[in-house]
Amino acid sequence: MSDSLPRLTKFADGITAVDTEYLRPQMDASHVVLAGTRAAVVDTGANNAVPLILGALAELGIEREAVDFLFLTHVHLDHAGGAGALMQALPRAVAVIHPRGAPHMIDPAKLIAGTRAVYGDELYGRLYGEILPIPRERVAIAQDGQRFDLGGRTFECVHTPGHAMHHQAIVDHGATSIFTGDTFGISYREFDTEKGPWIMPTTTPTQFDPAQLKASIVRLMQFRPRRLYLTHYSEVGQCARLANDMYEAIDEYVRIARSSGLDQQRMRFGLRDWAHASLRDHGCKMSNDAIDSILNKDFELNAAGLAHWLGRESR
Repeated sequence: MSDSLPRLTKFADGITAVDTEYLRPQMDASHVVLAGTRAAVVDTGANNAVPLILGALAELGIEREAVDFLFLTHVHLDHAGGAGALMQALPRAVAVIHPRGAPHMIDPAKLIAGTRAVYGDELYGRLYGEILPIPRERVAIAQDGQRFDLGGRTFECVHTPGHAMHHQAIVDHGATSIFTGDTFGISYREFDTEKGPWIMPTTTPTQFDPAQLKASIVRLMQFRPRRLYLTHYSEVGQCARLANDMYEAIDEYVRIARSSGLDQQRMRFGLRDWAHASLRDHGCKMSNDAIDSILNKDFELNAAGLAHWLGRESR
């Protein structure tokens, strides 16, 4: 495996975003954190991102032996698909995973089957390739509130269901920041305006739960973070405002789902109408077609996630 030149964005507190080049630029980030002489990686993207992460470590002057932890927020493959391959290249690292997610990284057969069911065989193969297992002895199963020391800097795993039952956020106490995975939704940099970042929830099949997601957002805000690091896409500030926006958007998603019954097409168009109106209020000047070119896949996946949730609730 040869190293590649990655797109890097360096932030304060030794945090660097690595663009994993999943589907398009600035959609999916892995983060490298340097604390003293030790390092950690948060989320990996898909297998294709592994050379980019290794290239980032080289560009940052971080030896592979200096990486102590690979924190996975959850095991959806746009976050963890490259975890097994990356662990093979990081001889000292321990993978820190939620108890519900760890078995699927140790034996990814069910994870692979579930992802194939969502994406289909052809697209699955193109996006994710061969998912390698992580040896059990290299996995730390993170309990809620468990803390890990990285070069004298404390990281805390906080279980945050709502997007998925196996989701955790990583609180970086040294930076007063949180790596949120998908708990704080998505905030693509193309939609930044003079008002700041714009944000929307991401539901995706099959475990979305609006009440749990709202509770997880409230819990994370109790840490009073200065910055959030989203996988989609990287650093945002204005945390309290974004938390309020997420709270209101989740309620709007529920309204759209209920008014659509189980018709995913109606849900998709409802989500599209909501996003267009929200972005206009945010000061976005992009055309509807340009917005759709960025968000169409999210509309589709979010509609599927809402339909799964509504179907469970209706039973």
